[in-house]
Formats: sequence, structure tokens, C-alpha cells
Amino acid sequence: MTSFQPPMRNSLLCFIALLALVFLAGYSKASAQDSAAPQETFDPAQVESIEEIVRRFLMENPEVIIEAVTEYQNQRRLAEEEQRQALISANLDRLQNDPRSPMIGNADGDVVIVEFFDYRCPYCKVTAPRLQTVVNEDSGVKVVFKEYPILSQESVNAARAALAAAKQGKYEPFHFTLMENPGDLSDSHLRAVAERVGVDPDLMFEDMESEEIEQAIRDNHRLARELGVTGTPALFVGKSFAPGAVELEQLWELIETARNGET
Repeated sequence: MTSFQPPMRNSLLCFIALLALVFLAGYSKASAQDSAAPQETFDPAQVESIEEIVRRFLMENPEVIIEAVTEYQNQRRLAEEEQRQALISANLDRLQNDPRSPMIGNADGDVVIVEFFDYRCPYCKVTAPRLQTVVNEDSGVKVVFKEYPILSQESVNAARAALAAAKQGKYEPFHFTLMENPGDLSDSHLRAVAERVGVDPDLMFEDMESEEIEQAIRDNHRLARELGVTGTPALFVGKSFAPGAVELEQLWELIETARNGET
């Protein structure tokens, strides 16, 4: 059975065949000459003729250019994805098991979601309840939070406050309460949130200045750079990378893919 080739594919194949015929013709002519023949296969007139043939073909079949560019872009995306997959695999333990990164859900879950986020990011605010839903409805999911403040100095302070709240065992309520209104990240608001969820605010502000917390945030930034994370939110579901505010339905699909080992 003969396979069907789309019109664009046929045009490209024709173009490749045309170039091959022209090359073979020039090669045959050069081979017929003695060993003292010059190294140039084509003389200037032949080169001009070949260029005209190619130009005319491309003018008559512009879709070949579009297909070539599309194919190049597809190959580049595939290469980038393969590189990212290799980087994720090499850094999976840093992503999923860093004891300094707070988590919710099942610590021994078979699917791990890692989120890089900023408390000032409105899309992170949208993502927060979706992660809560996933954890509440799927007992096999673990969500790891990577504090990745990139939008302002207040974002940095909020990240420090959240990690300080984690030292008091209150990361989850502090995190999600802060996400309810990420616009206000002032010290007074951080204090109010701490008091609301049962965090000692004075101890929190003291711990915020610790080298341990500062180093954890620096390491998150380093890991983000290595993995090509440039914005927030950025989710890693198993070994799949999903930038931006992922819809809940898509999140469930990514979880299923990770669970089935299809990544």
C-alpha cells in the first residue's frame, strides 16, 4: 500500500529530489574529467543556473519554506524538551525531597507536584486552591512548595515569613491565608496573618533573618535557573513541566500521566 503524503510534504520531497539531481549532474560531469580537474564542481554559469532553478522553485512553491521552518521549530522544541527532561531527571531529588521545602498531602505519595511561586503573583493565587483541591481529593499526591520570590522585595520578605512559619509547624495555614490576598505583603499584614493562624509573630520575624532561610531561597533560585524556570507559577508534575496557571482539568491529566509513568 502506498502511503499518502500531504501536499506540503510532497513539495519538500520534490525540492530535495531536484537539488539531488542537480548535484549528481554536476558530480558526474566533474568525475568524467581527468584527475587534474579543478576542485570546483560548478563553474559560475552553472552556479547561476542552479540558483535560478532553486529561486524559481521556491517562488512557485512557497509552502516549502513554511514547512522547512515549521519542521525546524518542531525539532528545536523536541530537543529543548529532551534537554529539560534530562535536567529534571538529574535534579529530581532536589525538586521533590529537599527537607527545607514545605509540603502538603501525602509525604509518601506516588505523584509529586512541585510549585515555584511568588506571593505577589496573581496567577499563583489562582493556582493555590487548585493544589488544595488535588490534595484533598487524591490521597496519593504530595505537593512541594518552592519559595521563588522574583517580583519585589516584599515578595522576598513574604517568602522568608512563610519559611519562618514553617519552623513553627504552621506553613500550610500561613501560606494559603497569605495567598488569599497576595497584594498586601507589608510587615503589618504578615504579622496579622501570623496571629490569625497561630504563629508567634515575634519569633517569625526573628527567624526570617536566619541564614538557613536565606540559603533555602537562594538554592531555590539556583535550581529554577538550572531547570529553565523564568516565571511563576511553574509546576513540575512528576517529570512534566507545566508553566503558568494550569487549569484544574489539565492538572488532573498531568497527575494521571505521572501516575502511569508516561512522562
